[in-house]
Amino acid sequence: MSALNSNIPEGELTGKWTKFKSSVALVNPSNKRSLEVIVVGSGLAGASAAATLAEMGYKVKCFCFQDSPRRAHSIAAQGGINAAKNYQNDGDSTYRLFYDTIKGGDYRAREANVHRLAEVSANIIDQCVAQGVPLAREYGGLLDNRSFGGTQVQRTFYAAGQTGQQLLLGAYSALERQIGMGKVEMFTRHEMLEVVKIDGKARGIIARNLITGELERHFGHAVVLGTGGYGNVFFLSTNAMGSNVTAAWKANKQGAFFANPCYTQIHPTCIPVSGDHQSKLTLMSESLRNDGRIWVPKKKDDTRKASEIPEDERDYYLERRYPAFGNLVPRDVASRAAKERCDAGYGVGASKLAVYLDFKANTERYGRIEAAKAGNHHPDQETCMRLGTEVIKEKYGNLFDMYKQITGEDPYETPMRIYPAVHYTMGGLWVDYNLMTTVPGLYCTGEANFSDHGANRLGASALMQGLADGYFVLPYTIGAYLSKEISVKAIPTDHPAFVEAEQSVKETLDKLINIKGTKSVDHFHKKLGLIMWEKCGMARNAEGLKSAIAEIQQLKKDFWADVRVPGEVNEYNPELEKAGRVADFIELGELMCIDALNRNESCGGHFREEYQTEEGEALRDDANYAYVAAWENKGNGTFELHKEELKFENIKIAQRSYK
Repeated sequence: MSALNSNIPEGELTGKWTKFKSSVALVNPSNKRSLEVIVVGSGLAGASAAATLAEMGYKVKCFCFQDSPRRAHSIAAQGGINAAKNYQNDGDSTYRLFYDTIKGGDYRAREANVHRLAEVSANIIDQCVAQGVPLAREYGGLLDNRSFGGTQVQRTFYAAGQTGQQLLLGAYSALERQIGMGKVEMFTRHEMLEVVKIDGKARGIIARNLITGELERHFGHAVVLGTGGYGNVFFLSTNAMGSNVTAAWKANKQGAFFANPCYTQIHPTCIPVSGDHQSKLTLMSESLRNDGRIWVPKKKDDTRKASEIPEDERDYYLERRYPAFGNLVPRDVASRAAKERCDAGYGVGASKLAVYLDFKANTERYGRIEAAKAGNHHPDQETCMRLGTEVIKEKYGNLFDMYKQITGEDPYETPMRIYPAVHYTMGGLWVDYNLMTTVPGLYCTGEANFSDHGANRLGASALMQGLADGYFVLPYTIGAYLSKEISVKAIPTDHPAFVEAEQSVKETLDKLINIKGTKSVDHFHKKLGLIMWEKCGMARNAEGLKSAIAEIQQLKKDFWADVRVPGEVNEYNPELEKAGRVADFIELGELMCIDALNRNESCGGHFREEYQTEEGEALRDDANYAYVAAWENKGNGTFELHKEELKFENIKIAQRSYK
């Protein structure tokens, strides 16, 4: 008997969510005032959840390790947010968004959750417009849309190249309103270091005040984690350097299963690595693939400048291999194709680990349109490029400026150089339909859970899931649990469970400080990242994964024997923060490799070299691996696998094709 119960409502797919909302148990307003909810994380998922729960009447405490919710990594999202509005009248619908998401995730996501996401997507846009989020509009005043990978419709709403920032400011405004009314108590510069369980239920957290080093106990009738993804296990990624897995990992150690940890998204359009000095990588939005064409020279080891290579000597390899989708294939497909070309000797730039993203053709096309508007139907190329550049600037200007600042090259004049990099993690804490983990009363939202993207996330769906969970899903589903908790009085934090949890955290922190080794925290993080990238990155194989597991086990021993953490426990100590996070990354890295080794197939972002088609595409094994792998932490580095079988009753499961 599986320990997993996904709690998917009965009935026909399109009616599940509507029926659930109509029949779910409710908490009356006066009872809400005595129920306390802890929300950890204040990005899109956390801020929207905290603001909405407080608006409903619950007492909310919200925690973030940044100095303001505005610093959450959600701010870094560039390209847009999906919603099935069909504003372009190009055939979009709730079902098509549902279908694209299931297919894009290589048929490894739960149908019921994905359909719900597609259903509520349109509400998110209305919510954000009402908040004043400045989404782009077209000439007539309607909201504008653009395309993203894995789709053949335009459903992505955007605010230039800073969509995440604008959406976060909307959620932040809603959160600050509740803080101002005294309905949310905000704890900035606090890091959650333990989940407190009483009688098997999540009843609070232990948090460290990062300014003073003091440990604090906080009670909640329920705990919600909205703490983002774990891409920084690779050291170099597009994630903010503070992004970590610690909250989710502590939950895993307390009984919350970790699902599909090996599903890592490699984003195809990142600025290439330039040297050992780098501590993070920079994303160039997928939206650029709307107007940028990706190519490499047809000749191996071509040392000419891009401008010197004539059109007939360029290989637009995505357009050649995937004519139906061209440059807008899903991220995993585009990333592997770039790696294949570079590995074959066609890469560009000094490192030869890059491909070109070229805007010249579409800049000229936009210029002709602008010239025609002005009555000039036979413009010369200089006029076309000048007018077209203005259009490109309006659509993507801040991205082009960012590229120039980082590389010193002007992308208006020469093609961008891009290469895949770690970006998003589809794995995360296992949750049921209600977004509750395997620990009663412990919920998980946004990128921190596994629920909606399968083995590969479509672009512009991260913002959609974070806000869907926080604004429209969790506020309903958490009520089903809290309706049974109204007789539970607030538990004093001198309860033995709180005392024991705090003592455990203190012992770990003291242990880290007292090792007094010779190597920095970053030394170990970089070594872990290199193992993960080389052996559990864009491609994996059994031999590499086995050696990676052995290397990580040795790295863990070395870390606990020789890491040097300067400073004291009871003070502001960023190195101690990092040490705790890297200790968790090391343990997670081992589980990621175990999961990847166990899954003898290729699917989405999990590409096992032994399992591929003759054309080099991912080869799934639906007979044996159409399940969610949920790992129970048994302690001492051992894990037990639980399987949630995936049933596809509304979509015909098939080999993915973007040709």
